[in-house]
Amino acid sequence: MMKNPNVIKAVFVAAFLFSALPFMSSAYALILGIALSLMLGNPFPEVTSQYSKKLLKLSVIGLGFGVNFVEVIETGKSSIGLTFISISLTILIGISIGRLLKVNRKTSSLIAFGTAICGGSAIAAMAPVIQAEDNDIAVSLATVFTLNAIALLLFPPIGHFLGFDQHQFGVFSALAIHDTSSVVGAAATYGAGALAVGTTVKLTRALWIAPFSLAAGFKSGNAGKASFPLFILGFIAAAVINTYVTQMDPVWHLLAKSSKQLLIMTLFLIGAGLTKKVLAEVGLKPMIQGVALWLIVSTATILALTSGLLH
Repeated sequence: MMKNPNVIKAVFVAAFLFSALPFMSSAYALILGIALSLMLGNPFPEVTSQYSKKLLKLSVIGLGFGVNFVEVIETGKSSIGLTFISISLTILIGISIGRLLKVNRKTSSLIAFGTAICGGSAIAAMAPVIQAEDNDIAVSLATVFTLNAIALLLFPPIGHFLGFDQHQFGVFSALAIHDTSSVVGAAATYGAGALAVGTTVKLTRALWIAPFSLAAGFKSGNAGKASFPLFILGFIAAAVINTYVTQMDPVWHLLAKSSKQLLIMTLFLIGAGLTKKVLAEVGLKPMIQGVALWLIVSTATILALTSGLLH
């Protein structure tokens, strides 16, 4: 029965709609998407890939209606030096690990850049600048995507084990998880405070895509190909509206709440994108590079938070 393509399609559509129910969490939606994809095969690979990107951007913009713009500015101002240093070190360490493992240079650079800033968005912005091939992009995205899925499930229990409060976990998830979607998903599972902090810190960090892409572009002679994810500007605009157009607070609250549920549905689509083909594309060495760099960043972040060096 489950070999019938129409039945499989119906199951996927029903599961996607099921993810819209209020009791569904980010982790459950992601697990459901991964499980169905690996057990039945994703019947809509192109559709899920296309709409997961669009819905992610839309949901992140909508979450801006639940964030105070003044906090975004203060977060960016207070951490500008630390952010620059941490991103630079992560990229350098990541590329060094890639050289040690003899990973393809462009693939290695994309994995390092995606880990340093914000996963898929950073990879998409950097790829044309370094003239990456489709295979480089596919492998780096698959590596980061796989680690994102693991982080979304593991980080909340790790946060509770370490006794992190809402603010600490928000910072931890923003610095140690690659993609914005997984940061928001993990933080939302942890609590409203973690969600606000994690989203703000991550998107503030994502603003660094532009200067680092331009720097790489000047080095390679492709500065004109550098791009910037516009959804980040949408998030900032929503935060500005939420902060200064207070007479419509109930509307902004509804938009933020709806966007959070939309994100959960998007995480189902992202989970459904983790197919056997994607896992096969990763390869051992790029995955070792990604895991090693991820563990270094995560450990350094935990030590900085528990020692009081990072607030």
